[in-house]
Amino acid sequence: MCVWCIDTLNLFYRSGHFLYHNRIRHERNMTDKATEDPSNASNTVTDENTVATIPKALPDPNWSVLDTFNVQDDTEFFEEALIPPENFNMVCEHVYRSSFPKKKHYKFLEKLKLKSVLTLILEEYPEQNMKFLEEQNIQFLQFGIAGNKEPFVQIPEDKISAALAALLDKRNHPILIHCNKGKHRTGCLIGCLRKIQNWSHTSIFDEYRRFSHPKSRSMDQQFIELYDAKQVWPLVDRRYLPNWPTLADPFY
Repeated sequence: MCVWCIDTLNLFYRSGHFLYHNRIRHERNMTDKATEDPSNASNTVTDENTVATIPKALPDPNWSVLDTFNVQDDTEFFEEALIPPENFNMVCEHVYRSSFPKKKHYKFLEKLKLKSVLTLILEEYPEQNMKFLEEQNIQFLQFGIAGNKEPFVQIPEDKISAALAALLDKRNHPILIHCNKGKHRTGCLIGCLRKIQNWSHTSIFDEYRRFSHPKSRSMDQQFIELYDAKQVWPLVDRRYLPNWPTLADPFY
């Protein structure tokens, strides 16, 4: 199971554990109230050693999950929430994709234990993001590519090849790939990676359209189809190729 799935399950576990203990706290409060006010008790069990007051109604039929939330007491719990960036997904072992990460996603990204972040945007990387990468000792890789919105805008093959070479070096793993939305430029790079992994064109385009919906671009798909993956291999050090089962071996 992937890391983010495990962390999500752990979050659900902590949520249930949290609510359970708040329910116990609520029932204890009900018991205390019944002890203070005999009218709240249905009967009293007494022997020579103990006196125990039993409330009329435990659990309270009007109890609600909302009763467990206290803004001050529970702030720490909610601060631990793990929020993935939009369009986040695992591409293959130790390779992830997403939209542009924001501050609210940092806790989630920490759980991935990233070694590298590869961005495809042209713009200067925000200072806040750079600070996060430095604090986490994460390598920053930038291969700026313009969005392929118009027929006359061409994706530079050399940038794609260089980015693929970085993905094919396991020293950079775990690695996160992103552009702005995590759809088109990221989709092009992943589509070309799938060619190296011997995926069929049908499967490659299905994946591209799934993440780029509802605005798939025909020029992106044309680029993926025509891209010659052979130009990547001179840039790759075979010693550090990841152990992916479907990875083509160009050296034989």
